Amino acid sequence: MTSSPRTPSSGLTYRDSGVDIEAGEALVDAIRPAAKATDRPGTMGGLGGFGALFDLKAAGFTDPVLVSCTDGVGTKLNLAIDTDLHETVGIDLVAMCVNDLIVQGAEPLFFLDYFATGRLSVASAAKVVRGIAAGCEQSGCALVGGETAEMPGMYANGHYDLAGFSVGAAERGALLPAGIAAGDTLIALPSSGVHSNGFSLVRRIVADAHLTWTDPAAFAPGQNLGEAFLTPTRLYVRSVLALHKAGLLHGAAHITGGGLPGNLPRVLPDGLDAVIDGAWPVPPVFGWLARTGNVENEEMLRVFNCGIGMVLITPEPEKVMEMLASMGEAATVIGHVARAADASAKPGLTMQATPDFRAV
Repeated sequence: MTSSPRTPSSGLTYRDSGVDIEAGEALVDAIRPAAKATDRPGTMGGLGGFGALFDLKAAGFTDPVLVSCTDGVGTKLNLAIDTDLHETVGIDLVAMCVNDLIVQGAEPLFFLDYFATGRLSVASAAKVVRGIAAGCEQSGCALVGGETAEMPGMYANGHYDLAGFSVGAAERGALLPAGIAAGDTLIALPSSGVHSNGFSLVRRIVADAHLTWTDPAAFAPGQNLGEAFLTPTRLYVRSVLALHKAGLLHGAAHITGGGLPGNLPRVLPDGLDAVIDGAWPVPPVFGWLARTGNVENEEMLRVFNCGIGMVLITPEPEKVMEMLASMGEAATVIGHVARAADASAKPGLTMQATPDFRAV
């Protein structure tokens, strides 16, 4: 958007300095229907206030504990910007937050976003926020507000950044993890691909291979690299909360940056280890990354989810697997919880079965 040149008699305006207030107002009008579609019990008011209200009693809670999370999408945004494909990074933003809430036994209640850019493109920003609304709707979470910041000089032309903030609640006696013990079973829920972690390495591999985002994706027939890598992060809210409400979970771990080694031990108490002794289906994208980038197995596991987006910890694996199958989840038993040699030792991870990613 270009501003009209000033005449000697006209005063300096905010638009002259690069900030278009009208564009911001147009964005709010454009996203209002999408945000309204995310309303849920407990939502009060709508967009436009100085703060958002939420009624926990109306949401059905008696003695709730609030759980809050914040996250971003990382350098996956560079890919969305480079390809001009902005429709799904909002889903990533929601998923990175609400998937962290549910592993603590909390039901996502409401979500706020922060969208910062140098010069606001209403069309691109509206696509992003509609994606956020779609992720919220799929998670049963209300999009109650946010902030759009237009900051000339802070961001390159066409670039933007995203942050998300989600609040959930659990009844006081229903928080996770709880009761994890030796002998519990580890069950993996599949990822949809790379999700939203490790994209600095993904981008380096693509660049070093002298490829572009419009080149065909050998691991995803019918898609180019940009489309394939923009596959959004899976939302695990409905399946994980259903299992938790059925009393079948002792814990769960969202597998994000740091992979299995960096995330699974986080939910275990001292004196226990996670033992991975079973194979799981590895999506072809991870084999492509390992071969194309010459990435060692250990580094793959440290950086990427490698096909596992969520690990469930349960004392009743048969019931969990049956319930997951009824919800259309292709889950895999991958291991168990074991006592560590030292009862006071920090939780660890033992990989007795490691895929050869280059052979995938």
